[in-house]
Amino acid sequence: MTETRLWLIRHALVEENARLIVYGTMDVELCPHTLQAQTAMYAALARRLPRPARWLASPLIRTQRTAAAIFQAGYPEQELEIVPGLIELDFGTWQGMEHHEVPPLLQQPPHAFWPLSGTERPPGGESMADGIARMGETIERLARTYAGEDIVALTHGGVIRAAVAHAVGLSPDNALHFSVENISLTRLDRLERGWRVACVNELPGV
Repeated sequence: MTETRLWLIRHALVEENARLIVYGTMDVELCPHTLQAQTAMYAALARRLPRPARWLASPLIRTQRTAAAIFQAGYPEQELEIVPGLIELDFGTWQGMEHHEVPPLLQQPPHAFWPLSGTERPPGGESMADGIARMGETIERLARTYAGEDIVALTHGGVIRAAVAHAVGLSPDNALHFSVENISLTRLDRLERGWRVACVNELPGV
């Protein structure tokens, strides 16, 4: 039986000013102080990840720099394949706004754990429902392309929730109940019978 293991890692915490806005697919820097303070967690993550593995990242620099921090912490440096489908959910014209500016623009009540409901689509952007469809296509394609391999993918909180939702058939609003913290690990295994969830939001060294 072919088993493909997808190791999804959310990027490191972004810098303080970026946390004040809805940044979505914007390129923002990582927080240098947190990177330094969490060196032990990066070392634990480097030990936890499979060797060998194929390494992928979203087009945004914060995922690629998170991969670099894992390599610096002890995982042998790998070539990163950039996969557009792994990019964060697009908040359209709301990107760059401060968080408090978004609620008056909503057409539906926001989710308790996300700036908007699972089906609301920002102007020019994506809803969580759109993200689930995109990530479903992305992870199914990766599982076919790299069948039987371990795949480490540096990506984003929204799309990790979307990937889990696709794997187990969750609604967009139910997907948003998952906590996906920075540098946490989520693993999805693709078997012939379907997807199996091995872990969600596992923090290295904890």
